[in-house]
Amino acid sequence: MSLRDDVAACFTDRYGEPPRFLVRAPGRVNLIGEHTDYNDGFVLPMAIDRDTWIALRPRDDGAVRLYSMLHEEEAALALADLRHGEGWPEYPAGVAWALQEAGNALAGWEGVTGCDVPLGAGLSSSAAFELAVARSFAAVSDLAWDAPAIARLCQRAENRWVGVNCGIMDQMISAVGRAGRAVLIDCRSLECEAVPLPPGTAVVVLDTATRRGLVDSAYNERRAQCEEAARAFGVPALRDVSPAAFTERSAALAPTTRRRARHIVFENERTLEAAAAMRAGDAQRLGALMDASHASLRDDFEVSSRELDLMVDAAQRIEGCLGARMTGAGFGGCAVALVEADAAESFSRRVAADYAAAAGRELSIHICRAAGGAELVRPEPARSRP
Repeated sequence: MSLRDDVAACFTDRYGEPPRFLVRAPGRVNLIGEHTDYNDGFVLPMAIDRDTWIALRPRDDGAVRLYSMLHEEEAALALADLRHGEGWPEYPAGVAWALQEAGNALAGWEGVTGCDVPLGAGLSSSAAFELAVARSFAAVSDLAWDAPAIARLCQRAENRWVGVNCGIMDQMISAVGRAGRAVLIDCRSLECEAVPLPPGTAVVVLDTATRRGLVDSAYNERRAQCEEAARAFGVPALRDVSPAAFTERSAALAPTTRRRARHIVFENERTLEAAAAMRAGDAQRLGALMDASHASLRDDFEVSSRELDLMVDAAQRIEGCLGARMTGAGFGGCAVALVEADAAESFSRRVAADYAAAAGRELSIHICRAAGGAELVRPEPARSRP
């Protein structure tokens, strides 16, 4: 059975009846535009066919009870008395807090959740979970589904409740993803444009089998350095610094701050150029921009890792690969490659062997399709699992 069927069947087993609602929200891979989102810049992610699913029914006592198939445990929340805890239940608690703080009256529910987005891999498993929880609250509480507004509230949950100072990209693409398209997102205005992949190409996600914790990593440090650079330029965010202005004025910055700002300023330009290349069907140009993005993340923003560099180097050497880069916050997780569609299977086998030989690790490979954003499903009755 599919993950959707497994989650619905688990619900039926636990509660003796099919779920009233079934919701899904996708993970994402970012093609280009890394660390630009919290600088009010541009990103070019696509939602992928890896999801969080929740099967649920309403409760009338103001409580939420959610069983995680992945963690094999249940979280219990009292909506009138939300409290901090530890681990994965912080995400539904944070989403409930953010929705209520925005003035929404929430009803309780109980359900089962499952996820096939690799955790900690830079594919936004946390954002997928947040959007699925928000979709669940909207279903039982009769809330209007304003995707950008809900994405903002889920970002607030992760920033203020969970404690990860992330930008808006992950929640936005999980909310507004388009099947068959990547989405160019202006992280200041939240204006979105769906753009097609170049004909004859495929997106391959390469999981290095290394993990990082965002709260404990240098992510928050990088964000503070970007804010320092923006203050030095006298602008609200580095999105407002043009390449010409950076070249003219960056000598006054401390060396580390200058490198961080250089990545952001030119990454924004690369992202806009990448969208233009996709509109034109120019796969070679898109791949070259992805290669340049990785070099900048490695050398200027310094968020790559030995394994990510080995993975990208291995991918770039293989025939049929048009471009490759690390994706996500960095320090571990995944790389993404743009490859000729006809070569995707052979590329995947070759890069797996080459990476294993170089890094001494096995990797997971996902040839991904662009998926739609968070949605509410009214499921057919689920069969109990044998």
